Amino acid sequence: MGMVQKRKKMHYGDTHLQRRWRVRNRRRDLDQIDTDLQTRSAELINQGVDLEKPGFAQFYCVHCAKYFINDTALQGHFRTKVHKRRLKALETEPYSIEESERAAGRGSFQKPKKRVMETQPSKEDVIAGKRIKVEEVPNKEGTTNMAQDDDQEELPSTSSSSAKPKRKRPQNMET
Repeated sequence: MGMVQKRKKMHYGDTHLQRRWRVRNRRRDLDQIDTDLQTRSAELINQGVDLEKPGFAQFYCVHCAKYFINDTALQGHFRTKVHKRRLKALETEPYSIEESERAAGRGSFQKPKKRVMETQPSKEDVIAGKRIKVEEVPNKEGTTNMAQDDDQEELPSTSSSSAKPKRKRPQNMET
């Protein structure tokens, strides 16, 4: 009768191949993409012809940092879950050196700012002058800084000059 056969290890010692496979799909980080959006988004959309890149570098998604073969592939990418997930990730302000110093105790905590992200305009729109907008979302009161909202005083609804502004008083808790 037959015995249980041991599985053969075909790829023993292929660490050099594993490293190449791991790095092959590496994309740009969110903070690098954010600096591209702030500084050179129009330049990346209107690149010169490069024969080494897919689609000769004419169809580039700035948010995902990917090249596509043609315009239909690029427009199809804009409708995918991967692109929408990347837009959602870019809505928050990227991690900065100042934030790391605040986390280490050199300053007070500030909530990361939310931004409005839209899919990039088409190539014809960019040539016409349309740019990618990166705008901060205003809070309920219309300001964008969370620390200022907590320290402000509430003003009364009447506009008489004799009325004093009222402050919120902390409630005493009984133990």
